[in-house]
Amino acid sequence: MSVGLDLEHYRCALESERDRLQHAARAVHHDGSLLEETGDLAIGSGDHIADSASETYMRELDGGLEENAEHILGEIEAALGRIDDGTYGRCTACGRQIAEERLDAVPYATMCIDDKRALESGS
Repeated sequence: MSVGLDLEHYRCALESERDRLQHAARAVHHDGSLLEETGDLAIGSGDHIADSASETYMRELDGGLEENAEHILGEIEAALGRIDDGTYGRCTACGRQIAEERLDAVPYATMCIDDKRALESGS
């Protein structure tokens, strides 16, 4: 069990972040093709090639943002599950309590800062 953590505080923070990311993901989601959303972008249709390139770049950027949001949403759902099953706030690598400062910054963190740094540095 996560000793000393205000689990309701973290549940609220996670749910708030989930709502924010869901809204952001909807804002950058594109259902139609680039052509359907922007009109005829064919060269020679009056649009400048730079306009077409900008639209394509922005579409790709939005796709990356949406993909990142979906990844973090999965992390948030997993963290909410850990709150429910009593394992929230424990490092998955060493089993120690994750510092509250870390959880305040990244409420879906699964590792203490030392183990996360070791993982990222390849140690």
